[in-house]
Amino acid sequence: MNAALERNGPGLLLRDILRDDPQVTAFAAVVRRVNPDILVLQGVDYDHGQVALTALRDRIADLGGPRFAYLFARRPNTGMTTGLDMDGDGYLGRARDKQGYGWFAGQGGMAILSRYPFDIDGVQDFTALKWKDIPGAHLPKSKGAPFPSTAAQTVQRLSSVAHWVVPVVVSKNRSLHILTFHATPPVFDGPEDRNGRRNHDEIRFWQLYLDGKFGQPPRSEFVLVGNANVDPTDGEGRKEGIQNLLADPRLQDPKPKRPVSRNANRFDAERLDTVAWPDDGPGHLRVQYILPSIDLDVQGAGVHWPPSDAPEAADARAAGPHRMVWVDLAMP
Repeated sequence: MNAALERNGPGLLLRDILRDDPQVTAFAAVVRRVNPDILVLQGVDYDHGQVALTALRDRIADLGGPRFAYLFARRPNTGMTTGLDMDGDGYLGRARDKQGYGWFAGQGGMAILSRYPFDIDGVQDFTALKWKDIPGAHLPKSKGAPFPSTAAQTVQRLSSVAHWVVPVVVSKNRSLHILTFHATPPVFDGPEDRNGRRNHDEIRFWQLYLDGKFGQPPRSEFVLVGNANVDPTDGEGRKEGIQNLLADPRLQDPKPKRPVSRNANRFDAERLDTVAWPDDGPGHLRVQYILPSIDLDVQGAGVHWPPSDAPEAADARAAGPHRMVWVDLAMP
């Protein structure tokens, strides 16, 4: 789930967790209802000591949700200074001039909360990988020249937030590898399509990784989880990236759907949506995905999007525009 818990300054998320902010309380209520064993989050501010993440974990448990014994988070690219004009607007030091959009270091990072321990020695972190270093990089150009500059493209990292491979130890000598990321929105740029190209390559990275282009990938029992920020059919963005990923024979798409309201019928495509942006903006789209490896036994899947007449609908709306996506896996 993109928890949309990023705040406008460092320390403010911790402040809001400790003072029972309504959004935090609603988010915790959603976690309690879905009751996951492993919870992958985007849109949660990072701090070096995981103070805010620990407080969030405790808040979830205090409100009757699961008790996550293990936390994982590393510094994301959001808010990481570059000293360069990274968006070509002629200014320095703004949020778009960082390695990933952010007004301060760690704004809108990622985290994993788990009932099972992590194999920290087995973690692969590709957050520092340069965009130019991936095969076939779709780097932007303007008037035939690198955009915004050669210097910017030399230092630009691929990940707008992060790309991680995190093994979760589910039993003795057996791990479920979590492949996770949060891609940039493919909008808020110009004709050079910098964000659209970056979004496409952040998604395409995972197929390159599974091809063995960046070390040894897991061959079985892994799950690709993340916010791709693009719908395969609707909205903005280069569709071929997510379409190719969904069609990859090494992955399966369980197509999690929200329930049908008693008062209205929904087309299947609409029920796949995971975010409720305003109708006068992007609208409702499918942007968050859980794609298990083809060998895993999927027992169920869904989007926690209660019908408007359900008692839990208010918490789902108050938690933010995104909805929690879940998949049940059997690992005997």
